[in-house]
Amino acid sequence: MIGLIFGETDFPKHIHKKIKNKKKYLIIDLTNKNFFKKDINSYKVSLGQFGKIISILKKNKCKKILFAGKVNKPKFSKLKLDIKGLLYISRIIKKSKIGDAAILKEIINIFKREGIKTVNSNLLTPELSLSKGNYSKYKPDNTDRIDIKNAIKHLNKTKPYSHIQAAVARNNSVLLENSNGTQVMLKKIKNQKNKINGVLVKFPKKKQDLRVDLPTVGLDTLKQCKNARLKGLVLKHRKNIFLDQKKAVNFANKNKMFIFVK
Repeated sequence: MIGLIFGETDFPKHIHKKIKNKKKYLIIDLTNKNFFKKDINSYKVSLGQFGKIISILKKNKCKKILFAGKVNKPKFSKLKLDIKGLLYISRIIKKSKIGDAAILKEIINIFKREGIKTVNSNLLTPELSLSKGNYSKYKPDNTDRIDIKNAIKHLNKTKPYSHIQAAVARNNSVLLENSNGTQVMLKKIKNQKNKINGVLVKFPKKKQDLRVDLPTVGLDTLKQCKNARLKGLVLKHRKNIFLDQKKAVNFANKNKMFIFVK
């Protein structure tokens, strides 16, 4: 039995579709709209209810959990905490001052102390993680490679436990995403009058535990890149989740964009 802790985005839906009727599982549903309520193996739980989550997992003899999907960082003062939530919240708040990656690491450690192991988020869907190579008809040229190098350089300079997973590089300048995420960053540059150039680089956080929150992209990401007049998308070898791969590659080819994995 594996426990699936699901947040927003299409990644959990993909896992659910693949695992249904094949493996013993249960779902801890953290989505806003209780997306998995029709599944009899699903439990709707609020953030902060650590006791309830751990009780459900132990009752069902779940010794392994997998995180998938996005859970927006809450205001700690508004969390509905149960007894174990009250026990653990001070540790989480303390880690939040270091960065988002530190929060995730602490949550993994909480489950570990309860005898529950966190497995890689792509364990059940290895086909969604791309290895090195170019995945469309178009490849980065020399200018693109300079942009890629520049973006990676800036990402490597971010604080070790920061939330930053993405950067746009063009015209010798780099824009890093903020806590609002990649989509908001791309919308910010959408209306800039640039010729078609520049790249989006999506890499894991510097000291990120790779079992959770891998950079996730898909067709929508490519569409956002096109709207921002970027030439392509760059990911890190096997440290990514790529949804809608066939549609995304077709879109990239149609719009003369590259999908490059370092």
